[in-house]
Amino acid sequence: MLRVAIVDDEPLARRRLRRLASDIRDVDVVGEAGDSESAAALVDKARPHVVLLDVQMPGRDGFAVAAGMPEPKPALVFVTAYDRHAVRAFEIHAVDYLLKPVSRERLVEAIARARERVEARAASPSALSALLEHAMSKRRYLERLPVRSQGRIDLVDVRTIDWIGAADNYVTLHCGRRTHLLRETLANLERLLDPAIFVRVHRSAIARIDQVARLDAALRGDYDITLKDGTRLTLSRNYRRRFEEVIGRRV
Repeated sequence: MLRVAIVDDEPLARRRLRRLASDIRDVDVVGEAGDSESAAALVDKARPHVVLLDVQMPGRDGFAVAAGMPEPKPALVFVTAYDRHAVRAFEIHAVDYLLKPVSRERLVEAIARARERVEARAASPSALSALLEHAMSKRRYLERLPVRSQGRIDLVDVRTIDWIGAADNYVTLHCGRRTHLLRETLANLERLLDPAIFVRVHRSAIARIDQVARLDAALRGDYDITLKDGTRLTLSRNYRRRFEEVIGRRV
């Protein structure tokens, strides 16, 4: 049985999550909490495998609650009315991020992902499991980006991204023929993505380095970049030095 705890300051939201979760096979809802203090006590006492966790609550928010959980931490599924916290949730390796009102289908998906993580952890010898937990806690770079689509959060594998363009407080993820709009700044994404794979080439663009096919000299020390799919970007002289460091030679 997968032990699941629910942390949300709204009684109606807790009741809905309990009802939906209780209908999932081999799930045992071991308790509920409506604030950060009772959440900490619940996790410490019930030792759930999974916590369905709201972000905004009285006292400490959901991220502070997660940070204070004892090791090994339960699998975290954030459940909130706001999509703006999604990137931060995946920074701390949340299993999933659900938007209210939560549908049964999305909760089933999230519980299945959480079960996979719990089972993978249990299958490891205790020493190896501890090492894996430590490695995950130290991992710096995002592997998935959460994108809101038709009332849900889809996870985009960063390995599918060819380049990223900026538009005010939004970025566009270009993944082959598909594009995804994400409410995030380019500067923050640059910090979260692996700099050995993604490089800032312009104040409004990040490119995946293995997608760069050609560079042509332009005016004022800039370069025109051609990606493998034919996309044209500009390598600004302000970002040229960093680009050279990544490819290992001067241009």
